[in-house]
Amino acid sequence: MKIMNPILKGFNPDPSIIRVDDTYYIANSTFEWFPGVQIHESKDLVHWQLITHPLATTELLDMKGNADSGGIWAPDLSYADGKFWLVYTDVKVVNGAFKDCINYLTTAENIHGPWSAPIKLNGVGFDASLFHDDDGRKYLVQMEWDHREYHHPFNGIKCTEYSVSEKRLLPETSKIIWRGTDVKLVEGPHLYKLFGKYYLFCAEGGTTYTHQEVVARSATLFGEYEGQPETFLTAFAHPDNPLQKCGHGALVDTPDGEWYFAHLTGRPWHHANESSHDPRGWCTLGRETAIQKVEWSEGQWPLIVGGRQGSLEVDAPKNAVPVEYPSNYLTKDDFDQEELNIHFNTLRVPFTEKIGKIEDGHLVLKGLGSLANQHDNSLIARRWQAFEFEAETKLSYDPTTYQQMAGLTNYYNTQHWSMIQVTWDEEKGRVIEVTENNQGIFTSYLKENAIPVPEEIEYIYFKTKVNACFYLYAYSFDGENWIDIPVQLDAKVLSDDYVNQSYGGFFTGAFVGMANVDYSGYELEAKFDYFSYLEK
Repeated sequence: MKIMNPILKGFNPDPSIIRVDDTYYIANSTFEWFPGVQIHESKDLVHWQLITHPLATTELLDMKGNADSGGIWAPDLSYADGKFWLVYTDVKVVNGAFKDCINYLTTAENIHGPWSAPIKLNGVGFDASLFHDDDGRKYLVQMEWDHREYHHPFNGIKCTEYSVSEKRLLPETSKIIWRGTDVKLVEGPHLYKLFGKYYLFCAEGGTTYTHQEVVARSATLFGEYEGQPETFLTAFAHPDNPLQKCGHGALVDTPDGEWYFAHLTGRPWHHANESSHDPRGWCTLGRETAIQKVEWSEGQWPLIVGGRQGSLEVDAPKNAVPVEYPSNYLTKDDFDQEELNIHFNTLRVPFTEKIGKIEDGHLVLKGLGSLANQHDNSLIARRWQAFEFEAETKLSYDPTTYQQMAGLTNYYNTQHWSMIQVTWDEEKGRVIEVTENNQGIFTSYLKENAIPVPEEIEYIYFKTKVNACFYLYAYSFDGENWIDIPVQLDAKVLSDDYVNQSYGGFFTGAFVGMANVDYSGYELEAKFDYFSYLEK
């Protein structure tokens, strides 16, 4: 049996992996998407199922107004004392000299919850994780942020004891235990007690193509730590490797004593007229999760089996029994359940009656702010998880002003998205338009050629066809006869790599979904009869 990478396709970065008895769990970053933290489950490291989002209430996560790519950075999942421990960071400032953030801790006896009220830990730096030592004491390890322009902002890995009885950190115990290598940007620490020593796994080099994972160890918790002579994991020197950006991850063992490392990766593509090396590529699926097998050298340093660049195919645990999960996402969602499917997300805030409701087999969305709004908008979307797919919806909508628009959107962040929409034109009445926001510059593609919607038509059908490098939109008035709109959109605009050219927060991935905008403030409703997502 083989592990086929990536195991978690689409936007699933910064994996924190653990095993509890015979079950593996991975927690991933979700940034500004709600609910916070994705958790997948597996019995064999091959087959995975999305099972829960722990941060599903505003008590645990309040992101209203958060910047693009703010919110949940690099959660840490651990298990000790008969319960799950989840440390997570809510980042409020993304760009500039400061990275204002708050680290929290919540616990649960069951992975599905309920999760305890959050304990505020500190704001020293992001990527915090909890280490449970052999003697029962606990320590928070995290990167420390330094805003001073004459210092490097990534100041090193800080370790601070946590008091379980007092439910707080003990800052008087804090110490920088390692400053990383000359590659800098040391972050994403995970600490393990192995072979009688403390092993510190850290990400470095920034989460682009220079990304890497390094290891240091010490005989004592607070150091000094010595670095592994060679880089543990990186694809930087292998530009043709199908897995790129390899780094940031966590270690796990099997019941039989084998070792694996779950890590962040990206899969770039190139336009036909582009070099395969420069630009390095466009990762529209965002940063994904892969797993590599680990062996230990005679000197007890970890080594990636198959090479430090990472492999697409990896041997599964030798005694693993395959356990496949039934799909928990229907290709077509008719909105006949009381709650949204687990694969749908909203931006920054939960799906409540303020945004919409599921009623009479429809998803009813209120018209709120524009897709550039960081406080109030009405968008229900799911990840792109394949390079080629079609998504489709059917909606009933009757706008009376051009400030009202509803339809199907492909979305990266407030500055990068497109939409096929029903809106209103002073001369034509209801019309179909295709719009795009690209680096904050808004374009209406049809303008005076916007397509009139006949008065007798109640439902309009929209579709997007994504073919790796490009995508387009289509419409139908009967659900059978489709007309492609002759506007070819470049998919790279929805990639981390493109967004990074103009904005420092480039940590998510492309989504596709349904949106309703009414910035006139009258909250006109749009009724979506179904949503389908079919990978090719």
